[in-house]
Amino acid sequence: MGGHDIALVAGAGLVVVSPGIAPDAPVLRALAERGVRWISEPEFAVRFYAGQLIAVTGTNGKTTTTLLIAHLLTQAGIRAAAGGNVGGGLAPAASELALLDEPPDWYVLEMSSFQLAGVESFRPDIGVVTNLSPDHLDRYATVAEYYADKVRLFDNADDASRWVLPAGDGDVAELAGDARGRRFFFGGDSSSATHAFTQDGMLLVRLDGTVEPLLHRDEIPLIGRHNVDNALAAALVARLAGAEPVRIADGLRSARPLAHRLEPVADYGGVLWVNDSKATNVAATKSALASLDRPVVILLGGKDKGEPFAPLGPALSGRARAVLAYGAVGPRIQRELRDFVPVELMASDFVAVVARAASLAQAGDVVLLSPACSSYDMFDSYAHRGRRFSELATELARETT
Repeated sequence: MGGHDIALVAGAGLVVVSPGIAPDAPVLRALAERGVRWISEPEFAVRFYAGQLIAVTGTNGKTTTTLLIAHLLTQAGIRAAAGGNVGGGLAPAASELALLDEPPDWYVLEMSSFQLAGVESFRPDIGVVTNLSPDHLDRYATVAEYYADKVRLFDNADDASRWVLPAGDGDVAELAGDARGRRFFFGGDSSSATHAFTQDGMLLVRLDGTVEPLLHRDEIPLIGRHNVDNALAAALVARLAGAEPVRIADGLRSARPLAHRLEPVADYGGVLWVNDSKATNVAATKSALASLDRPVVILLGGKDKGEPFAPLGPALSGRARAVLAYGAVGPRIQRELRDFVPVELMASDFVAVVARAASLAQAGDVVLLSPACSSYDMFDSYAHRGRRFSELATELARETT
């Protein structure tokens, strides 16, 4: 339309804003100066939903947990549809779900902080927080501002609300505060306050005091210890939504890794290549490292999101055979990690970075793309970055076999 006609927009009955537009964008500043309030696209969409709502937020694991919940419900014979912030072609936008010819029993939405910032009446029947850690500091001035948008998940809680939260997580507990509704906890130990947990390798759910075994963690075809927590959260939600334990267990056995999330993409010469391009913050990369029990050659870099990288140091020390820093933030990664582990600074040539990783990796190693940064200095998206990594790994496999 050639630009923003502020008077035209301000005169609209309802303004719905894409989450990609930052609150300090000129058009939104101009609307705020006129006292015009706007809402996010999911806030608009859910006004047309005919079923019950599950909303999943958190810093890491949102997409896996969202899609896993929908998968478990579907496998249990309960009609469910996933969407929201999932992206990557894995699920539609929230508003597309409102157009389904046959409304599901449960809508399962992944909600980003950007989307939660624009809610008014949004109220999930079951709300999930996977975890919390600093992120998006290129958009938020402080971590507190980031968490302030996350907390809006609880704005419209009532006595019927149910919240699925990580056990023993003080940040999440503070986020939930005294919001109305009943709390259910996953992970941690098997104390009576935990409702989904592991014991002797078994995943168990406990509602109303009855312990229900699901399956052994080795039966879940997802890489990484963090995916056990994702599975516990999803299983607990599915149980609250009416799925039977045996059907939940069957659903977990049939789950498949999502693209760009600890996704094995090649295995040759004794070296496993893993695409974790969705790890766009330090906490996600730390989780990936904790999930692997082999030496790693790790690719770190991309666009600077403002996070410190030093917290990665202890996780890399003694674990990383090599750390390759690349992209716009490469020099800062090298400065902040060199006291923990040698860091090789690479030019912004991704083909050369992957080739260097291949030359350094030894049999028994993992070459891990878990960048701890967004991708927008060199790629269109984390998915574009992950696809390119996977293509290069596959090409190298063909050349050596």
